[in-house]
Amino acid sequence: MSDECPFAKPMKRSSRADFDAHLGSLQSCRACPGVQSGAVCSGVYGARVMLIGQAPGPREPIIGKPFAHTAGKRLFAWFAVLGVDEETFRRRVHIASVIRCFPGKDSKGGDRVPDSDEIARCGAHLDRELRMNSPKLVIAVGTLAAHQLTGDSTLIRTVGLTHRVTRAGRTFDVIVLPHPSGRSTWLNNPVNRQLLDRSLGLVAAHPAFERTFSDRP
Repeated sequence: MSDECPFAKPMKRSSRADFDAHLGSLQSCRACPGVQSGAVCSGVYGARVMLIGQAPGPREPIIGKPFAHTAGKRLFAWFAVLGVDEETFRRRVHIASVIRCFPGKDSKGGDRVPDSDEIARCGAHLDRELRMNSPKLVIAVGTLAAHQLTGDSTLIRTVGLTHRVTRAGRTFDVIVLPHPSGRSTWLNNPVNRQLLDRSLGLVAAHPAFERTFSDRP
C-alpha cells in the first residue's frame, strides 16, 4: 500500500465531477497508518461557507457523517440560535476536518490529537477543497482547526474575532468557535461564553452566511 494518497495532486479545474471524484478518492485514502477508521466524507460543491473541525470521533465513521454525536448536537444547537437547523446547515455548508479519519484514543482515554504527519497529509485534501470551493467564510471549530487556519491555537485570542486568511491560493474570513465537546470546560467561564456569543454574531452577520441561508442564488 502506498504511503502517498493519490489525491494530493493538484487539479486543473474545479467542476462538480472533479469535486465528486475528490470525495470518492478521499474515502479510499489510506495514507495514515496510525488512524483507526477510514475517512468521514461530507461535502457541498460550491459552498460559500465551510466548517472545519479537528477529526471524527469514534462514532462518526459508523454513522457516516461529521459532528454526528454529542459534540455535534451542541454545535448545531449554537447554529439553531441563528435560525439554521442541522439538516439545512449540512445541506448548504461544506463540513470537513483537519484530518478525516478517527485518530484513535490517547493514553487517558480521550480522542488522540492527530500528529504533524497526519495533519500534513490530510491538509492536502483541505487545500484542495479550499481551491475548489473558494469559500468566503470558514468556521474553525476547536484549537487544532484554529491553529491550522489562523496560526494561533489560543481560544481567548482567536474566538470573537474575524481573521483574514490566505491559504491554498484563496483568501477568506475565518471565525473561530470553541470545540463543543462535553469534556471542554472553556465555556464555564462567563467571559469565554461572551466570546462565543460574539463569534456566533459575527457568523450570522457575515455576507457569505447570510447568502447561504437566503433564497438568493
